[in-house]
Order: sequence, then structure tokens, then C-alpha cells
Amino acid sequence: MENQYNYYDQGNTNGNYQYGGPQPQQPGGGRKKQKKMPKAVAVAGLALLFGVVSSATFLTSNIIGSRILGLNETAESDSGSSRTVAGSASLSRTSSVVTSDVSDIVENVMPSIVSITNMSIEEVQNFFGGISEQKSESAGTGIIISQNDSELLIVTNNHVVEGNDTLTVTFDDGNSVEANIKGTDSEYDVAVIAVPLDDISDDTMNSIAVATLGDSTSLRVGEPAIAIGNALGYGQSVTTGVISALNRSVSETDSQTGEVTESSAKLIQTDAAINPGNSGGALVNASGEVIGINSSKLVGETVEGVGYAIPISDVSDLIENLMNQETKTRVAEEDQGYIGITGMSVSSEYSQQLNMPSGVYVSEVTPGGGADAAGMTRGCIITAIDGTTVDGMEALQELLRYYAAGETVTLTIQVPQTNGEYAESTVNVTLGEAQ
Repeated sequence: MENQYNYYDQGNTNGNYQYGGPQPQQPGGGRKKQKKMPKAVAVAGLALLFGVVSSATFLTSNIIGSRILGLNETAESDSGSSRTVAGSASLSRTSSVVTSDVSDIVENVMPSIVSITNMSIEEVQNFFGGISEQKSESAGTGIIISQNDSELLIVTNNHVVEGNDTLTVTFDDGNSVEANIKGTDSEYDVAVIAVPLDDISDDTMNSIAVATLGDSTSLRVGEPAIAIGNALGYGQSVTTGVISALNRSVSETDSQTGEVTESSAKLIQTDAAINPGNSGGALVNASGEVIGINSSKLVGETVEGVGYAIPISDVSDLIENLMNQETKTRVAEEDQGYIGITGMSVSSEYSQQLNMPSGVYVSEVTPGGGADAAGMTRGCIITAIDGTTVDGMEALQELLRYYAAGETVTLTIQVPQTNGEYAESTVNVTLGEAQ
């Protein structure tokens, strides 16, 4: 009969425990007294046994994993290595270097950036109800884009130059000269100004450059963006960020009239800081190419890092058209010509709601005036003057500051039809004197 071994704890008189097994019988029914196994030896033996079993188990699993599952294969990798998977498929390890140093780019672009100072005179009502004149100064930025036989041409925002009495351009070397309006477009907020080459010194001409224009249609969200401009009127400064979004529509509210105007261009959104004075400056890519004209910034307590730029490719044809216009010089207020109408603005918001073109709605035609002589009637809408788009009365009045009484202008008008639609037409209006 086989012996069965059941391990148990046997307590001795002094409270210690030892392991025991079946006890041989002594003659006379007595048990033979066994020697006590030291506790330390027992513990060491069990530990040794556990270690041997664990080692054998680990070694066995390692051999199985190595020979059957192929776990001992290692992949050496570096910047040019590839890892093979699923037969012929492969995954390439790529690496890229991101740097925040844009000093070389800025150094190349900066000679094509100018600061613009707009000096204007505003009539303000004083405490006693009288009217007095007050000088106002605002700052902006421009980008040198071309040169013709007699002028250096600079693109900027329309809101940077509108309402000016004097425009001053300061070049990268610190020299300043006066500039004139070449052409403006209030709808897209773009303007081109001109500086006579005769007014620019040879040293300045040698220190400035024409900007390289890029392709804003190929932009991708996340690529680097650099904003350069006359922030706060302190002179040129640089901020960096990325292209945050594309094709943004932005609405602006006039602080005085409350009129809401939506941008005609789909704008580039960037987190590169755009501050007052940056308007009209350059948004540049990593190649130093101008991809946008900095235009505005979204402001609010819960808003941070949201700036906008006009995509350069969207307005390239418009800029070329403005460049080819005749340079405008302001005429004295008493010599300014008038169309001979009473009108009101049709903003883009009202245009959509009322299904009518945006521009200047003619509510009354002055009898005997230029508009009356040209055959204009009540209800038509003026949308352009000499090819320059106007989006309201303010834009029309701004343009008329460059025309004297007796000059003839070409107005683009939308004439209402019986079916509710509008038909475009052009009329030549000889400007009259103020009545």
C-alpha cells in the first residue's frame, strides 16, 4: 500500500512550528522521536525550489517565443530606416526639424515693408456747440509691390488710407516721403498708393526691395506664418504663428452707425499676433513670400490669437487694376465736384435681405445737376466710379474728394427692372458745384 503524504503544521511546546509527515511506529506502539528541522533551513529550501521552478518556466517560455513566435527579432532604426510589415508593405520612419528662428526670412522681407502715417483733419463739435477742426493721426503698414517709370507702388488696406489729408510713407532705412492715392477698393479693403521716384533718395532706393508674392491658394492649415507690420505705430515688428484656418467669413460692425458689413474676401485666419498698425502689412510664408495682407483682429474677452489676412491670390487682379489707375491728388474742398443726388448706403447685409446690389441707393436726383443731365433716376444704385467699387455713401464721398467740379466721371449703376431684377449700365456724369 502506497504511503500518502499530507503536510501539516505541528506545534511544539514552545510555540514553534515545524513541518512533519507520517511517523514510523516504534515497538510497543510508541513513536520514534524525530529530529527537528531548523526553520531557516526549511524556508531556504522552499525558496530554492520556487526559484528553480520559476527559472525553468521563464526559460521554457523564452525558447518557445524565440523559436516559434520570432520574438527575438529586433528592428534597427534610424532616420532613414524602414520597418517591414505584412509581407511587401513597409512603414518609413520620418523626421522633421522645427525651428522658431525666422531671422533670415525677416531680413529678406523687411526692405519691402513700409510704415504709413495717415494725417487727417476732422470737424468736431466742442462743448459750446461750435465746430472746430482737430488733427487725427493713425498708423498702418504697406508692401512694396511694383515700380513704374515714375512711381513706387505700395499695396495696403483701404481703411489705412481713407479720409486722409496727408499720407506719409517711412521706408526701412527710416526716410519718409509723402504718397498719393493710386486706387482704392472699399469692398475688399484694398488700396494702392504711389510715391514719386523723384522724391526718393538714391540711398533709400538701394536699401528697399519689391516683395515676392506667393500663392495663397496652396496654403495648408498648420503651416508657419509670419506677420510683419508697424504694430502700434512704433515701427516694424515681427510676430510668428501658423495658418489657423482658411476661407473665413468675417463681419464687422461700424462703431458709430452699428452697420454690419461682411467681408467680400474669404480670409486667412492666423494666430500670429496682429495689432493696430499691422493693417496693410505682410503675412509671409516660410519661403519669404507674401501670402496675405494683414487686415483685422477679432477682439473680445474670450478671444485670443485670432487674426485675419486677405489672401493675396484672391485680390491679385484687383491690385493690378488699381495699379493701372491714374494717380489721384486731393482737391480743395471748395473746388470739389458733386454728382447731384441724395443717396443712402446699401450694405452687404441689406443687399442680401432685400435682394438688391450693395452700393449707394439714389433716393433723389437734384434737378439740373450732373446726374439729372446724364439721365439717372430715383431708385438706381451706384456701384462704382471710374471702375473703383463703392459699397456705400462714405466710400463714394471719399472718392469724390479727388475730383473737381467740371470733371467728368463714369458711374456704374444698377437700374431696377419691372421683374424686380437690376440691369447694369454706365453713365458719364459731369460733376457740378456745391449748391
